[in-house]
Amino acid sequence: MTKSITAVGFELEEKQSDMIQKKLERVKYAEDLIVDLIVRVKHDKAYNFDTTVNFKWGAVAHVSGEDFDFGAALNKMMDVLDTKVKKEKDKVQEKK
Repeated sequence: MTKSITAVGFELEEKQSDMIQKKLERVKYAEDLIVDLIVRVKHDKAYNFDTTVNFKWGAVAHVSGEDFDFGAALNKMMDVLDTKVKKEKDKVQEKK
């Protein structure tokens, strides 16, 4: 799994980058199913996390989370991402 984290409109602090890396551990159980995980963080008035996940079988999941607080926006995105990854993993296991 290749992870790519990009900040748009601001400089990502090391603390924020570490926070994102730590949260992405939540989907580590599906590491062998994910080709790449692209996280874009935009900061205008609020933090907006835009994440794209490409799975090995060609499926693409796109999730986002937005909040005025960096941590809250990250948590919102991670909750949706975790759910999407679980659904995709279950779909693939059903077909086997």
